Formats: sequence, C-alpha cells, structure tokens
Amino acid sequence: MDTVSFSCTITPTTAAVPLGMEVWIDDQKLFDQAHVQESHQISTDLLDNDGEHELRLVLKNKLSEHTQVDANNTIVSDARISVSDIEFDGIALNQLVPDLAEYQHNFNGSGELSTHKFYGELGCNGTVSLKFTTPIYLWLLEHM
Repeated sequence: MDTVSFSCTITPTTAAVPLGMEVWIDDQKLFDQAHVQESHQISTDLLDNDGEHELRLVLKNKLSEHTQVDANNTIVSDARISVSDIEFDGIALNQLVPDLAEYQHNFNGSGELSTHKFYGELGCNGTVSLKFTTPIYLWLLEHM
C-alpha cells in the first residue's frame, strides 16, 4: 500500500506561557502537549486510502492573562503558537493553507464563535481545519 508523508513544525512565541497544542489527522492524534515550551517537528506516514481526510490543529489552555493590552485596549503582547512548514510528501502547502484552512474560535470565550482564514499562528483556543482528499497528488494538482 502507498503512504502519504505529513510534516509540520510548531513553535511557541512565548515559551514560558503554558499554551497547549494537539495535532490530528482524522482520528489519529499525532501530538498532544499541555505546555509547548519549544519547537517540535511533527511527522507521520499515512496510508494513502482514497477518500476525504482532515488535518486539525487545536490550541488549548490559553487564558485571558496570556494577552496583555494597553489603556486603549490595544494588544501589546500575546502568546501564540506558530505552525509552519506544513507538507504532504515533501511538498510545502504554504500558499494553499491560507486559502483552504479554516480557524474556528470564540476569542477565548469573549466573543461569538467565528471562522477565519489561517495565516500560520493560533492565538485563541480553537481549531484549524484543513480538509484534503487522497490520492494526495490529485488533491495537490487540483489546488495548486
């Protein structure tokens, strides 16, 4: 059977702040850490079963204290987790992710549930979803 390789790198912007992160493909949990203190390279090989799949990036454990605002309510510092180098079979998805991934969150409980484009950083508890199909090369050809 053929396989598809997946990889990405997660990096905290402020290592001292206990932000948690999970990385899933379908029902397979690839990474789960309550406090991401350093960069992690996440990689796995998946069976290239024809069908629909979903990559999920989940930010958890963020509290309102992790965001500092000034007197004008402007953010002056904020803890986030960066996700970079997302690849399938060594092919970078840098240009596809902002167009195809959705980031759903509720501003850590201070707003309505909303969906946004994902530009590489998670700053609110929530989930980034990137749906894809296999064979992966056909999906890449359709979206590149």
